[in-house]
Amino acid sequence: MLKEKNISSETIKRLIIYLRYLDMLRKRKIKVISSENITSYLNVQPSQFRKDLSFFGEFGKRGVGYDVENLAGAIEKILGLEDEIDVILVGVGKLGAALVQYSGFKKINVRIAACFDKNPEKIGARVGSMVIEDIKNAGKIIKATGIRVAVICVPVEEAQPVAEHIVKLGIKGILNFTPTVLVLPGSVYVSNVDMASELGNLIYYLKK
Repeated sequence: MLKEKNISSETIKRLIIYLRYLDMLRKRKIKVISSENITSYLNVQPSQFRKDLSFFGEFGKRGVGYDVENLAGAIEKILGLEDEIDVILVGVGKLGAALVQYSGFKKINVRIAACFDKNPEKIGARVGSMVIEDIKNAGKIIKATGIRVAVICVPVEEAQPVAEHIVKLGIKGILNFTPTVLVLPGSVYVSNVDMASELGNLIYYLKK
C-alpha cells in the first residue's frame, strides 16, 4: 500500500510521532481531540497532519475531531505495529548496549529479541536481561524466529560486511547507526541514523 501510494519516509516518521502522542492521550483517558490540539504540541501544521492522514483514508469528523483510540489503532495498523515486532541488534558496544535497554521501543511495539557481537569477551555477558550471543549463531536465531529487521551499531569498517552477512541470513530491513553508506540489494530497506550529521546540521542553523 505504501509503495503504491508513494508515501514519503517523512510522512511515516510523522505518523510515528502522532502515534506516540496519541498513546499519551490514551493513558490520560482523553477520548477526542482536534488536529489543532494534536499539532500544537508537535511543531506540525494542522494542514500537514490532515494531509498525512488523507493518504490512508478518512479518520476524523468535521467539527468534532478525532477519536483518540480509533486513530491510534488505525495508525498502528498502517505502520504494521498492531502486533509486537521482534528485531535483532548487532554490535553491543556502548551505543548498542544502550539501545538494547532503551524503553522507547516498547512505545511503538518493537522488541529487541536478540543481540550479537563477535568479541569473545562480550559473548555470554548480560546487557540488562539479555545475553549477548555470538554473531555466528545469528543464522539459527533468524531462521527460527523469522526476524527480518536488524539494528547495527558496529565499527564503521565492519558495517558493510556485517550488513551483507545478515542480509544473506534473511534480514530485509536495517537501521544503520554507523556513519557509512551501505551498498545492498534494492530489496533491502536501509534507514540511516547519523548523529554527527544531525548535530552538525543543527549547529549550522543555530549559527544562521
